[in-house]
Amino acid sequence: MPEGEAAAPRPHATGPYVIRDVTDPWALRALEGVQVAAWGYADREVTPGTLLRISAVTGGIVLGAYPAQGEDQQTPVGLAFGFPALAGGQAWHHSHLLAVRPGWRGSGLAVALKLAQRERALAQGLTRMTWTFDPLLARNARLNLGKLGAVAVSYHPDWYALSDDRDSAFPADRLMVEWDLTRPHAGRPAPPPDGRVVLERQGAGPGTPRLDHGGGPLLAEVPTSLEALDEEQQRAWRLALRGVLMAALERGYAVSDLAREGDRAYYVLSRR
Repeated sequence: MPEGEAAAPRPHATGPYVIRDVTDPWALRALEGVQVAAWGYADREVTPGTLLRISAVTGGIVLGAYPAQGEDQQTPVGLAFGFPALAGGQAWHHSHLLAVRPGWRGSGLAVALKLAQRERALAQGLTRMTWTFDPLLARNARLNLGKLGAVAVSYHPDWYALSDDRDSAFPADRLMVEWDLTRPHAGRPAPPPDGRVVLERQGAGPGTPRLDHGGGPLLAEVPTSLEALDEEQQRAWRLALRGVLMAALERGYAVSDLAREGDRAYYVLSRR
């Protein structure tokens, strides 16, 4: 790895926030509130400070972001948490969660947290990071694929059980992404759509998927204003994207970017 990549972790002062490693039990407990503010979690869905504490002292990475100035410098506004993973003789870092308080979105904090997490994983000798995200959230796709340069390599239906009733629950599908930590930070702008469209919007919902994959990049539209859709429309998008993305990934494609054109966004699927 390049000289200096494995330097000891240190606090990062970037603009209006400071990012630092968190091991203090009470500071870890305060990170529970970031998750509630970011996602509206119920208590049973929050990753507890007790688990963060154990992970922080046994090889995990727990980062908190705090205001650099003002009276609330001990109140966390962001969080990144991950841990070493091992399968098939391969070790890597898996990032379990990234949370930013709503008032700090758009500040660059999410990218800064991921880059700090990258630095610490490299210091542990790990060169790959994985995490999951909801493919219905174009905002998260832009961060993961465009700003960080990760690629989505597998699709997982019903990855989490987020309610007690399996039959009525909204499917919690996730894309698994991989990030090569040895590559420089990408930060590329969103490209215009360029490829064959296999899923696109018709009205508020998805049109009929076209699964006749050929050569060249493919484009699968994803809604950009999910909160404006009712649950039936969101479920229709979920199932349409599930069918298209699963089929493409199984045929050797990867989700490599998010293209934008006006108020429309498209997943870019490229051959691996």
